[in-house]
Amino acid sequence: MLRTAHPVKSITQLHTLLALTLTLFSGSLYAGQDKNLASDWQKTLEEARGQTVYFNAWGGSQTINAYIQWAAAEVKKQYQVEVKQVKITDTGDVVSRILAEKSANRLQGGSVDLVWVNGENFKAMKDNGLLAKPFTHKLPNYALVDTENKPSTRYDFTTPVDNLEAPWGMAQLVFMYDTKRLKVPPTDMLSLLATLQQNKGRFSYPALPNFYGTSFVKQALLELIDDPTLLNKPVIEADFVRVSAPLWAYLDALHPLLWRKGASFPKSAEQMKQLLNDSELFISLTFNPNDASNAIANDELPATVRTYVHKNGSLGNTHFVAIPFNANAAAGAQVFANFLMSTQAKLRKATRAIWGDPTVLSMDKLSVEQRAAFASLERGVATLTTAQLGKVLLEPHSSWVSALEKEWIKRYAN
Repeated sequence: MLRTAHPVKSITQLHTLLALTLTLFSGSLYAGQDKNLASDWQKTLEEARGQTVYFNAWGGSQTINAYIQWAAAEVKKQYQVEVKQVKITDTGDVVSRILAEKSANRLQGGSVDLVWVNGENFKAMKDNGLLAKPFTHKLPNYALVDTENKPSTRYDFTTPVDNLEAPWGMAQLVFMYDTKRLKVPPTDMLSLLATLQQNKGRFSYPALPNFYGTSFVKQALLELIDDPTLLNKPVIEADFVRVSAPLWAYLDALHPLLWRKGASFPKSAEQMKQLLNDSELFISLTFNPNDASNAIANDELPATVRTYVHKNGSLGNTHFVAIPFNANAAAGAQVFANFLMSTQAKLRKATRAIWGDPTVLSMDKLSVEQRAAFASLERGVATLTTAQLGKVLLEPHSSWVSALEKEWIKRYAN
């Protein structure tokens, strides 16, 4: 029987924490900082008032959509800025649209004011001059970001951020497994193969170019090649076959042991979760360390599900928001980006019942009360501690994404 959540208690605790954070956050944002920055920010706030921001963001999660709706409501209430989410399925399509506007000489009044972006899409925007001038360093709340200990806030898949996008969340690859079906989880890619030899058909991953599928393939490549530092550099076509050979050999051995013998693949993370719930899969994966706990609380997964990571680390990155070069409401976009980095927004985003997304903020830069608010957040039954999550493996250079996806599709797509 699935465990029932206790929403009233969780919501009451959440409201108490948010009320505390709002009180703490009401002081001067630029206290002790450059007066010119404070003056410029006030001008930005004034310009933003009354603007409508079209925020292009992945719309495949009701949980995330609800959070964006909440953030939009807060920004409207606090700053009189309207935010409308444009739900998308592929950020690459948004990049193509902005590029088309630039090619058509639409230098103002663009259709996108803010976009949720990272990895190869950010690099494409940067390389093609599709981004607004650097702005992140001008946002008051950027001073709270942990740029010192979280290098992925400064390098997006090895591409320097250069203040062209604002960080608003962290992600790390974790595996989910049903302890009722599998007593001991794998510890790396090779032991995953061994586990599946005894549990054939009980694991799979989405077909590429799905984000989760690509993430699994990148994790495998990082673990299997002799020199992972090669992935920090752009792909050299002449070396790609040699460098990636261990990956394809591994997948060739893995696929016959997968769900449906690798003849077809799950279409999404949501389908994998359903297959895990139905016991068709014993092992699944996610890029949110709180995902399993949230799903258990929502009766989407059995209470016997837990999470694990591989012993030598797992893939992790930061996700960002960026402003296109021709945004119609650039000031409003900055205000919304700044709010998304606030302690109020980050505390709610880190709350397991709301999203459970790891924060980009540095606890050392927060007040004692703010740190206590984060520390008091409930950790779900299937959520690993920071220590248990272990080492974060930085993303390969963004050029590896398209190269791996292209080769995977050629080899395995039906």
